[in-house]
Amino acid sequence: MRLANLDGRAVILTDDASGFDVFDASAGRFGPSIQDVYEKWEAFSEWGPEASGPAIAIEESQLGPVSPRPFQAFGIGLNYDEHVAESGFGRPEKLPPVFPKFQSSIAGPFETVELVPGGRTDWEAELVVVIGRMAHRIAEGSGWDHVAGVTVGQDLSERTTQLDGPAPQFGLGKSFPGYSPQGPWLVTPDELPDRDDLAIFCELDGERMQDGRTSQMIFDVATLVEQLSAIVTLHPGDVIYSGTPSGVGFVREPARLIRPGETLVTTIEGVGTIRQVFTG
Repeated sequence: MRLANLDGRAVILTDDASGFDVFDASAGRFGPSIQDVYEKWEAFSEWGPEASGPAIAIEESQLGPVSPRPFQAFGIGLNYDEHVAESGFGRPEKLPPVFPKFQSSIAGPFETVELVPGGRTDWEAELVVVIGRMAHRIAEGSGWDHVAGVTVGQDLSERTTQLDGPAPQFGLGKSFPGYSPQGPWLVTPDELPDRDDLAIFCELDGERMQDGRTSQMIFDVATLVEQLSAIVTLHPGDVIYSGTPSGVGFVREPARLIRPGETLVTTIEGVGTIRQVFTG
């Protein structure tokens, strides 16, 4: 099942160009917003695959964030070995770095993003995990049972704010307006070719910058959900930006950062593609 946020309403997709309104098709049982759907995810996931309704067009410009108002949004750092190496940090062994991505930074899949004036904005292609069932101290091996689905994301990073100072400011450096895009829709795990091994890549003005697979994660999706739940309570609609493969710009020689007028396209196999155009 694929679920989209179309102009503020939850829509189940029947193909890439059309779908039907969840609230109308369920006679008000689910929705109308996509955030409302996550609160009843277990019942919705049973109803949705067999549901149908009048077809409506899917307009790219109307697609919003897959989880626009999560109770919590987590960023995961250093979760791919080659990215750990290129960044010059030590490999995490027990728990990856975790930081907040503040809600005001969350954006839709096809939006214009204003670069931080005088900043150094970098790309980080990421698989974004959306929680479907409350999770706290869940059993090992049960992480995927608490996932509604996944989507495509970018953990856009303003490196000056993130790294300068006596201590890093990961949360703030990655939470400027529009710096947490996600979409174009939620894909439930059963729809994926292999939920633990998906190709992930991004291109800046047509040049391939990152090219990896989610199977290269140090901590896979299930482990991330389990480890986070050991400390915090995960709520339906919470999102986890699960880390980025190698190929970021600030470690290159010379550094390559996003410039005004450029376009960033990010794709994950079996999930979809998002696109950001930058101004500044």
